[in-house]
Amino acid sequence: MISDLATEIFIPVCAVIGIIFSLVQWFLVSKVKVSTDRHVNNGGSAKNGFNDYLIEEEEGVNDQNVVAKCAEIQNAISEGATSFLFTEYQYVGVFMCAFAVLIFVFLGSVEGFSTESQPCTYSPLKKCKPALATALFSTVSFLLGAITSVVSGFLGMKIATYANARTTLEARKGVGKAFIIAFRSGAVMGFLLAANGLLVLYIAINLLKLYYGDDWEGLFEAITGYGLGGSSMALFGRVGGGIYTKAADVGADLVGKVERNIPEDDPRNPAVIADNVGDNVGDIAGMGSDLFGSYAEASCAALVVASISSFGINHEFTAMCYPLLISSMGIIVCLVTTLFATDFFEIKAVKEIEPALKKQLIISTVLMTVGIAIITWIALPSSFTIFNFGTQKVVHNWQLFLCVCVGLWAGLIIGFVTEYYTSNAYSPVQDVADSCRTGAATNVIFGLALGYKSVIIPIFAIAVSIFVSFSFAAMYGVAVAALGMLSTIATGLAIDAYGPISDNAGGIAEMAGMSHRIRERTDALDAAGNTTAAIGKGFAIGSAALVSLALFGAFVSRAAISTVDVLTPKVFIGLIVGAMLPYWFSAMTMKSVGSAALKMVEEVRRQFNTIPGLMEGTAKPDYATCVKISTDASIKEMIPPGALVMLTPLIVGIFFGVETLSGVLAGSLVSGVQIAISASNTGGAWDNAKKYIEAGASEHARSLGPKGSEPHKAAVIGDTIGDPLKDTSGPSLNILIKLMAVESLVFAPFFATHGGLLFKLF
Repeated sequence: MISDLATEIFIPVCAVIGIIFSLVQWFLVSKVKVSTDRHVNNGGSAKNGFNDYLIEEEEGVNDQNVVAKCAEIQNAISEGATSFLFTEYQYVGVFMCAFAVLIFVFLGSVEGFSTESQPCTYSPLKKCKPALATALFSTVSFLLGAITSVVSGFLGMKIATYANARTTLEARKGVGKAFIIAFRSGAVMGFLLAANGLLVLYIAINLLKLYYGDDWEGLFEAITGYGLGGSSMALFGRVGGGIYTKAADVGADLVGKVERNIPEDDPRNPAVIADNVGDNVGDIAGMGSDLFGSYAEASCAALVVASISSFGINHEFTAMCYPLLISSMGIIVCLVTTLFATDFFEIKAVKEIEPALKKQLIISTVLMTVGIAIITWIALPSSFTIFNFGTQKVVHNWQLFLCVCVGLWAGLIIGFVTEYYTSNAYSPVQDVADSCRTGAATNVIFGLALGYKSVIIPIFAIAVSIFVSFSFAAMYGVAVAALGMLSTIATGLAIDAYGPISDNAGGIAEMAGMSHRIRERTDALDAAGNTTAAIGKGFAIGSAALVSLALFGAFVSRAAISTVDVLTPKVFIGLIVGAMLPYWFSAMTMKSVGSAALKMVEEVRRQFNTIPGLMEGTAKPDYATCVKISTDASIKEMIPPGALVMLTPLIVGIFFGVETLSGVLAGSLVSGVQIAISASNTGGAWDNAKKYIEAGASEHARSLGPKGSEPHKAAVIGDTIGDPLKDTSGPSLNILIKLMAVESLVFAPFFATHGGLLFKLF
């Protein structure tokens, strides 16, 4: 119903609207001044002005000093984060270039670097562009994806470090004001990322169309490099950032809270700046790249399958762009949803924070359901055929609508289950907190049990969505289900980035010596942020499962495997090895955090013991050494896990062939999802059990003690064990699953022609 021209206009316009909206939010955040000018009436009206101007005034804390201190701390965090990311990107840049050469050589060699047109893979009677062209353009789109991924992460980190002190200063006026600043800054990141990802992909497709013309099969095969680039950067960002943040966090907590009995984020603690820098490079830059990777791969998987279905064969451009249209609609829907949090309703009390964030998920999901219905109705013919392992399957447009919706609603269910298991408003976390009465061991046992139990419902949700979408529209259905889950990515990222920003705001309040009432407000924001971060990880893991299944389907089709038979030894050995890989990967990342934390603990202890006047607060600690320890450890330690993930598909494909590789992909998908969900939720629950005891909001929580009591110390130990689980291993695993699948798909032509050397010998 909608013309090709309208599609060509609608997609970029939506992307540009998203970018403009994020810039408007940035402008609104920037109106909060971090300067010592006393007579600025922030916000203009009397309501936001001097009446509720400062709690500080009553308590006689000098205002100028506080603001100047906030600005100083913010600069330290921002510089630390920027210098770390630049160092990381230098190392990763070298790797990217080397891998780009590898892609070109491997894919170019499929037809022996010939420049003549080849018969098409799926319809041999037609002529397609040479394999050399696909090699070249895959390499280009790989680099494009990598750069977009880096930029997404970097911009996210910039806005987060820009907003953290502003959130602290707004907390002086009330919890609602602080919430809005933190949420707006999260929205800047969410919309920039969603819009950039869409715009770059759309431009890339149109540029490649100039060369490929009617050969859509080759065009969309080359575009898969975009997803590979996005995810490989995300892997290093996630692992590197995760090791950085957790080494600092564990070091700061163990020495500061448990040994020295000083509060979290106390300025006397030498690791405190490194800890706050870590929140930005791990949780924000890493998460941004991660979700961008998911989004790029889901789009690529859908486009690859569509290009060999009736959309691609008959050159129906609008129908072909269905995945991009869903994402465009998602940006508009999320824009409306964001206004609900920032403009339509005002938060007045602490207890309204979590419900407000939950409403974001519900509103965006409901509106998106309507949006998908509209897009499906105007963009798709009433019936069409979808490629299904060698045959064409007839599908109706309402079936495709259901595929997208099932993914979208499964995402919501996973989000809510995650919230139930990680928020201290519900019994699971309260039980974990209660178990701290008898020490750290029972806390650890309860926490692990909670994590394993929290896997059940998300897995059923993923299973149902896979069954429904596959039954209706084969692998294309699974790919659009993943896109459905990611269609509200702008809102998902906004509530996710909100967490680390509030966490930093609390740290700045503590370091600037603000009153305990302000710290209470930032703590309330932070506890809600912990839960939303867990929800964000739930989305990332759920979508990763669907995305990698769709990529797996595309790989099996491209490598011309008719069926993957588990009973053949070739496949089974792959399956069992694939299931082992997430454990190997987790072992590497956990050990890296452990050894880096060990160095950090030693350094923090050394400073407490050797710097005179440090505990009394008369001398300043040496923050820079701790930042350096974290940086060096994470750069060094991110390479082995990264190499494991990037090299496995290549080694298996070249030496054992595509059947074994299909087994490895299936195995890693099945075991990786379970470990990832349980690790994330266990860590989130331990963290919030500790916060539950610290906040002392209920009679039960107060009975467990003030900060420094025995149950509280047990809770801190649990939280410290959970740190690498929830912020390093868990979230990196979903990248492992997706990355191996997309890499196999990109190299599929090479594996299909030259792979399986060992089996060829015998």
